[in-house]
Amino acid sequence: MVYELRTYWAHPGKEDAMHARFANHTINLFRAHGMTVVGFWSPVDARELHGDLVYLLAFPSHQERERMFNAFRDDPRWHAAKAASEVDGVLVSRVDSVMMDPTNYSPMH
Repeated sequence: MVYELRTYWAHPGKEDAMHARFANHTINLFRAHGMTVVGFWSPVDARELHGDLVYLLAFPSHQERERMFNAFRDDPRWHAAKAASEVDGVLVSRVDSVMMDPTNYSPMH
């Protein structure tokens, strides 16, 4: 397995709308495309440093991650959900992504 840690910063005043889009649309589309959602978290410290949303996904391989994310990004349901959630403006100002392979001593190895 490989893991992807993603951190999102919402535009000011758009945090609730961003969380709603993940809760009501994105998580289901991730699952529909075979992505394993490990968890979602809201950072409790310094939004400017740690973002408004952090989540972890698991994939069988780096190649499968590319295939699954491409299918997700091309999905008309994603385009419709994104457009509907952004009628009053773009929700996300920044996204950081870190791909991670477990160490040989990790319980996830």
